[in-house]
Amino acid sequence: MSRTRAQAWITDGLVSVDGLRAVRPSVKVRLGAAVVVTLPAATPLREAPRAEELPLEIIYEDDDLLAVNKPAGMVVHPSFRNVSGTVLNGVLWRLRNKPGVRPGLVSRLDKDTSGVLLIALSSGAHARIQRDAKAGRVTKEYVAIVRGTPRPPRGTITLPLKHDPADRRRIVVADDGAPSETRYRVVWRGDGYSLVECELVTGRTHQIRVHLAASGWPIAGDRVYGATDSSIARQALHAWRMTLPHPVSREPLRLEAPLSRDMQALAERCQSAL
Repeated sequence: MSRTRAQAWITDGLVSVDGLRAVRPSVKVRLGAAVVVTLPAATPLREAPRAEELPLEIIYEDDDLLAVNKPAGMVVHPSFRNVSGTVLNGVLWRLRNKPGVRPGLVSRLDKDTSGVLLIALSSGAHARIQRDAKAGRVTKEYVAIVRGTPRPPRGTITLPLKHDPADRRRIVVADDGAPSETRYRVVWRGDGYSLVECELVTGRTHQIRVHLAASGWPIAGDRVYGATDSSIARQALHAWRMTLPHPVSREPLRLEAPLSRDMQALAERCQSAL
């Protein structure tokens, strides 16, 4: 549901907390509170995600894992704005002959970010990867094309992040935000752009986009944290490699997605200007 709809239900008296009517959306809720929502009779309920025959570029697949190279412009999972045509819909189609399999997203990417997306095919595999990630055994590496020249050419950005109180869709740097860490390295620079490799140490929403923009090097084409760019129609960010121990065999696993065509074209144009 949208936040606006949820707020309307609260102000309309349809939500109670511990048996008492919630009088405003900003009310604080104690740990363990019982929240009851009485849905209006005409409220349409979202159906479970449906299997859809969609083209997916498979990077890796076995009985426990499925990795795809997500294209820019494709949403990862259904939401109230995008009920179909998502990666999850396509994954369900691919697994349509395995009714007992319940895919779970291990990683998530913004709609306009391309690259490696990992899906666990069992709750056990999903939980094991989460434990490995907390233990620092999962590495996520990205490639970004930014405006400007990062200095120093290699470093670590540790700006704390939180949701913008004025717009929950945006992330901002704030002293009271969650600790966040991104490592970066400049690969080349030219024609006003730089190609940067980034490694996520923490995995906050929009972390790389905000960290680079706040440092003075916005990602090319990022309309939210930078500006539009005539050279690329979306933010030039690509999840190019994920390294982790296999959740079952424990063998090292490296998943890589080749750079998307639009980013490759921009990189080639910039390099030709060197």
